[in-house]
Parts: sequence; C-alpha cells; structure tokens
Amino acid sequence: MWSVVLVCLVALLGILGTPLPIHGRILPARSHRGIGEQLAALQPNVDAMINAVLNGDFKGQAWDRLAEFTDTIGPRVCGSPQLEQAVDYMVNVMSKDGLDNVHAEQVTNPWWIRGDESAVMLEPRPHKLAILGLGGSVGTATNYSRRGERFGDNPGITAEVMVVGSFDELTNRSSEAKGKIVVYNQFCDWKNNPVYCYGDSVQYRGAGADNASRYGAVAALVRSVTGFSLNTPHTGMMTYSGSVPRIPTASITVEDAEMMQRMVGRGQRIVVTLKMDAYMHPDPQVAHNVVAELRGTEFPDEVVLLSGHLDSWDVGQGSMDDGGGFTISYLALTLMKQLGIAPRRTMRAVLWSCEEFGGVGSEQYFQAHSADAGNFSLVMESDLGVFTPHGIQFSGKSNATQIMSGIMQLLVPLNASTLTGDGEGTDISPWMSAGVPGASLLNENDSYFDYHHSDADTMTVIDPDAIDRSLLTWAITAYAVAGLDFLLPRN
Repeated sequence: MWSVVLVCLVALLGILGTPLPIHGRILPARSHRGIGEQLAALQPNVDAMINAVLNGDFKGQAWDRLAEFTDTIGPRVCGSPQLEQAVDYMVNVMSKDGLDNVHAEQVTNPWWIRGDESAVMLEPRPHKLAILGLGGSVGTATNYSRRGERFGDNPGITAEVMVVGSFDELTNRSSEAKGKIVVYNQFCDWKNNPVYCYGDSVQYRGAGADNASRYGAVAALVRSVTGFSLNTPHTGMMTYSGSVPRIPTASITVEDAEMMQRMVGRGQRIVVTLKMDAYMHPDPQVAHNVVAELRGTEFPDEVVLLSGHLDSWDVGQGSMDDGGGFTISYLALTLMKQLGIAPRRTMRAVLWSCEEFGGVGSEQYFQAHSADAGNFSLVMESDLGVFTPHGIQFSGKSNATQIMSGIMQLLVPLNASTLTGDGEGTDISPWMSAGVPGASLLNENDSYFDYHHSDADTMTVIDPDAIDRSLLTWAITAYAVAGLDFLLPRN
C-alpha cells in the first residue's frame, strides 16, 4: 500500500528518473533513479520494522531495556564511576545483540562532586528550602584537602537575601548586593513557549553566580529553569568566567522563589543559611564514548550516525535525559539486526560521554574522527525526550531538505511525517559546523522541562508506546538515508 504512496512522490518531488545535483557518491548503474523509486525499494523493510515494533516481538523492548538499565545503573554524572559502569553495561548489551565493531573510545572528563547540601530560611520564619547545587559550583566551605575533598565542619554562609527578576534589575540595584545571597526569580511564560523560556532562563543558571559576585554577593540561588516544579528543584551546568571571585550557587524551586519575591514585596527581611560541600575533582577522569555499528553492504566507509548521551545528572534516573535518546539510537541497529536488514551504508550508534558539561565526550570524538567528515551523510541526535513523535527536525541545504521531505513519507503510517527546520544537538554540532546535515527527533515534548535535570526524571516519565514509535521514527529515517544512491548534499 505504502509503495503506491512513494511512487506518487513523482508529482511531489518532480525528480523521478532524473539524477539529483548531489555532492557525494552516486551509483553509476542507478544514477537515473528518482527519490520515489529509491524509497519504494526500501518499503518492504520499513514495513517489517513497523510490524515488529508495533505488533511483533520487538514491541516494548525499548521501554524494558531502558528500565533495566536505569534501575540497575541509576544516575551517572560526568566523570563518575557510575558513568563508567554504564559504559561497561552498554558494551556488553550491544555485543550480545550481535552489533558490529562494538567498542568504547577513551576520552577525559571533568568530575564535579555534589556532596551534602542544604539551605534553611531563618527569617521571617523557619523553612527548609529544597535545593540542588548547580554543576561546577564551588562549595561554601574553605577547608578542602589538596585532592578537593572537604574535611571538618562546614559552617556555611548565613546572609540576607536580595531577590531580583533579571540581570538588569541586579545591575540597577547593585549597591544593595554586597554581602547578600542573590535570589534570581526570573519569570517567563512557560505554558505558551517552553523552548524560548528555557533559552531565556538558562542564562541565570549559567552566569548567575558571576553576575552576583561582580557586585559583592556571597552566593546565588536561581529559580529552577522550568515552568512547573512540584517543589522539586532542577540542576544543570553553570560556569565561572574567572574575572570575579567564585561564589556558590544552587537552584531552588519555583515555589520558594515566588514565595521569597512575595516576602520582600511586603518589606520582610529574609535570612538564609546555605551549606554546600560541592567541589570539582582536581584530576581529569578517564571515560569513554560507546560505539556500535551495522556495517554497510555497499558503502561501508560512508556513515549515518545516530546518537544520544549516556551521562546524566546525579539525580533521578536520567531516563528521559537522555536514556531514551541513546536507547532508540542503539536499538535502531539492534532492530535491523534481528530482522536481518542490512543497510547500504554503515549505520553507527554513538553513546556520548559528558554531554551535560558541554559536550565534552563528543568534542573529543569529533577531533579524533573529523578527517572522515566528508563520508558522513547525516548526523542524528535525540536529546529532547522520546514522547509521541511527530517527525524529524532537520538542518541542511534546500536540496537535502527536499530529499528528507520524501523520506518523511515512509513515516506516514506512524503519523510522524512532519519535517521542520532546526535539527540540533550539543553532541552533533561540531559535525554540523563541518557541513554535515543534522537531524533531531520532533516529538510531543511540551512537558519535557517539567522533569528535566531533576529527581522527577525517572521511568515513570517514559510511555512504552511513545518510545516504540520514537524508535521507529529514528530507525526508519536513518535506514532510508543510509539506503540512498548518494550522500545527502553538504552544507
């Protein structure tokens, strides 16, 4: 049935029987084939994948495997022993699946250690604040060993609170900040524009400490970068510029940030004691990206890369961010292996190390393999959840976008055939900067930031049917690109 749909792409694309003006390898014997004919040839294998995942033995495997992984390993922060346990676990799993070239590639990672932490409001009333130190933050103690570990008591910092809604307000009231704990209560309309609000609010998480320190503040507390927290704080990475003293910083809940805003609005004085044992381990840690392949039958040196990151924050289970993303990336290969489907080009799954600290592992992978960038047809990263898929986000030239529009017709049976712009991902950005087209999963993720970087990121967030459909969307897209007569046009 769907073969008929694909043949109808003649009218949509107007290129059946005409060679495409593509930079890349073209099969001399089949250079006359249009996109509709090429994709129609892939249809039986696409149908087999859909049937296996929605109705057959592969149904529910993605959820079951992810649950077993996260229940067994738990959170796996960059640089930690838990992340290396995850590496060993996944090498074993993918080897048992019979995938090709399964191995771990060494990188070096930073290791930030949270330690104990607490925050208590003393005035105007006693109240325990829920906090999560931000990744990379210093602690409140000064008694650290040469290796970074704290010894002895940590008295913490006790100071009056200053609440601001923006960096501009902090600057305008800078004379009030000295000796204070600055609380950022930045507001955004998360309900109507969550992606914009994340980008707008994350600057306070990243640079809030430096901006407060510039005016003499002793610590910074940042409203969690989310629109809905159920009294659960959300962590994430922060950075120091080195131009001002480093002060400790942590996230607080939406509820507590708004409460303190109301208190100061009434003229009430707020005093908080903050204690954090956080420190950065002084030595780089040996770590690994994990790689597996299905070798291409015709063009084994040309690659379609599927990926997600293996690390997570040290709270919750990291099931959504990014357990689901790396699971659908390697299971796309496992699904095809179990069905006996062989791609024409190599499909390579990479499970990145240390994305949460800025794509540390992926940058080292790019440096090691960038000479091969001309052989990469498409780089894909799933890091925005595995909720019900709508299609693919894609970044590439107009003729590459035209080809991808045709490929989306393979996803019509899943109601996931939408193609939008702005394919993105921290870990694939170096490849995209080098000209390789990039893709990410377009899915129904309006609630993503409700769970993001928090204790709420657990298997309860993951819907079995949604992750199955995300797997199919991911696998079919990659398989189709790997099966073309040519590489996608370069940027």
